Amino acid sequence: MDELMEILEEICPDVDFGEETSLADDKILSSFDILSIISEISDAFDITLTPAEIIPENFNSADAIWDMICRLRN
Repeated sequence: MDELMEILEEICPDVDFGEETSLADDKILSSFDILSIISEISDAFDITLTPAEIIPENFNSADAIWDMICRLRN
């Protein structure tokens, strides 16, 4: 989770990823931010995201992103 938080904070340093729970729904993350996150986590965690995973629910919080990463790694 620490590595994920570093990635998120590097991409969007002004966002409080520890508190926000509606990152995608409230458009705190832009589509470009989400694409950057997908690229970084794909490389860092050796996972492949399919279009089915690229939904707001998976990007609304750091915990949701982490849950998706864990699910895809197993």
